[in-house]
Amino acid sequence: MPTFVVETYGCQMNVHDSERIAGLLLDAGYTQALADTQPDLVVFNTCAVRENADNKLYGNLSFLAPRKKSDPNFQIAVGGCMAQKDQDAIIKRAPYVDVVFGTHNIGSLPVLLERARIEEASQVEIKESLEHFPSTLPVKRDSAFSAWVSVSVGCNNTCTFCIVPQLRGIEKDRPMAQIMKEVHSLVDQGVIEITLLGQNVNAYGVDFGDRSAFANLLKECGKVDGLERVRFMSPHPRDFTDDVIEAMAQTKNVMPHLHMPLQSGSDKVLQLMRRSYRRERYFGIIDRVRKAMPAAAITTDIIVGFPGESDEDFAQTIDLVKQVRFSAAYTFQYSKRPGTPAATMPDQIPDEVMADRYNQLHKIQQEISRQENERLIGKRIELLVSGHEGRHDLDQNRMNGRSADFRLTHFDNSAQTARAGDLVEVEVVQAFANHIVAGAPINVKKTKGGDAHATWMAEKGDKKILLGIPTLAALKSL
Repeated sequence: MPTFVVETYGCQMNVHDSERIAGLLLDAGYTQALADTQPDLVVFNTCAVRENADNKLYGNLSFLAPRKKSDPNFQIAVGGCMAQKDQDAIIKRAPYVDVVFGTHNIGSLPVLLERARIEEASQVEIKESLEHFPSTLPVKRDSAFSAWVSVSVGCNNTCTFCIVPQLRGIEKDRPMAQIMKEVHSLVDQGVIEITLLGQNVNAYGVDFGDRSAFANLLKECGKVDGLERVRFMSPHPRDFTDDVIEAMAQTKNVMPHLHMPLQSGSDKVLQLMRRSYRRERYFGIIDRVRKAMPAAAITTDIIVGFPGESDEDFAQTIDLVKQVRFSAAYTFQYSKRPGTPAATMPDQIPDEVMADRYNQLHKIQQEISRQENERLIGKRIELLVSGHEGRHDLDQNRMNGRSADFRLTHFDNSAQTARAGDLVEVEVVQAFANHIVAGAPINVKKTKGGDAHATWMAEKGDKKILLGIPTLAALKSL
């Protein structure tokens, strides 16, 4: 049976798409590659938001070229947003790639791989619009107790820096009954945490003209027995309404964490970005959220160095960051994307100026994040235990978890009382900018998620499956 690995770049939507790709391949007779083996197939699920994603893909394709030359049966497939954008250009730069498929035809991958094998020729299939909602495809989840649920695909916004609407298409919403059927099915399988996904998740309902649809969806999720945690990614300030704030505050299993992209604190830059809100509206949303949920953590995305951004514009972003005091911010240097209006705007910012502004903002936000985390020292918080994933030390007595407000927490599990998928109450003892540290569990709530994870681990046995971003590093070590 041929083996495969999926290499994922980009957003949570891509991560979920990669789970679908894995499910399709398993259904087609492939098996997941083990960590000490060379896979027969590598699938790249790509991102096109920033230029470094392009560079990363072509660098990794070059690394695989000698393997392809020595083993013609080895296959390489490229999908995702960059495949949708570049299409035939990928084959021109890397003619040894077997399959290029787009964001709208993930389900075609097994057939395209077989066709490439039989015809001994590269296959490129890019569809310009979505024919079937991808939720109908099989899924191989990377977690037994947490799951993504797509509520929509595509985006109707026209942000001047963003190429995603061109690649994912206009927004298409799933019927609520279909979403809730999936949620109930996941909970029956042992899932206790779901994250609702959409390019502009709180615009859900635009397809059928119901502005209250997303708030109602959150409330419906609150009625599901056994569903402990509900999250959503990523909303847009333009569509964020008071009924969503009310639903968050009043629905017990909706977590007190809001990721609200800002992009810039300058009204001039926001207008150039075509973001359809201004800083006062953004302040108003944050103020209403904190009044309804005083303990809520707010995280955000910020771009520095957008064309035309002056020193004063950047200072306004710094001012807003200091006033709002985000618990975390994902900060990026502007990346010019061909085909977007921003790419041809005047007053492009020099790289050295952009890098300096990025460093300034990062330093300020890191200090704010540390201070905000320090406020939790001595307090008890509840974690959903995720395991040892992501840890770089060898202390297996420490485990990871996420607090209700999404803070990464390492805690002492030397007594081995907690399993991945359990909910534990711990006391915070230390705080850093990017994580907090807690003592041993004070209370442990065994959950269906923990039972599902134990079963999942038993089925996996001692096999170390090759998954995710570390893939190529692992291959290089063989």
